Amino acid sequence: MDKTCIIYGSSTGTCQAIAEKIAGKLGVGQADVYDVANITADTVGAYRNLLLGTSTWGAGELQDDWYDGLEKLKGADLSGKTIALFGCGDCESYGDTFCAAMAEIYDGLKDSGAKFVGQVSTDGYTYDDSAAVIDGKFVGLALDDVNEDDKTDGRIDAWVEEIKSFL
Repeated sequence: MDKTCIIYGSSTGTCQAIAEKIAGKLGVGQADVYDVANITADTVGAYRNLLLGTSTWGAGELQDDWYDGLEKLKGADLSGKTIALFGCGDCESYGDTFCAAMAEIYDGLKDSGAKFVGQVSTDGYTYDDSAAVIDGKFVGLALDDVNEDDKTDGRIDAWVEEIKSFL
């Protein structure tokens, strides 16, 4: 596996806990797990694979720290890198914007020269709408660790197995 980092934005700790769980399953060390508020273009440049995670807030918005983080990523050379996205959302209270913040990151970086992997089928999910669904799949791993916490570990395991071959 090429050098991989996990970058997350978390306001309540849920997305951070998910990032750490994914790191453990992939064997990514704690030194390679970053809060997006603390990254630089140099940080990103040291890695071949970027796993980017965000929670979704309000009407499908990014977690606050991701606004500056996304600008830093846009300023970095991402050509030839592999990106996998994961997101936390609330399918019951915000079913019309479920995990939509992943789409903000995807849209911001899709023309960067990076290769996106880890799209997830919408089968088995309960939600009304999501900007993060393109061609019938989420652009990354969508999780609701509040309302569907019983599905979180299985979804993470399946996603990690799928993306391993690209990392």
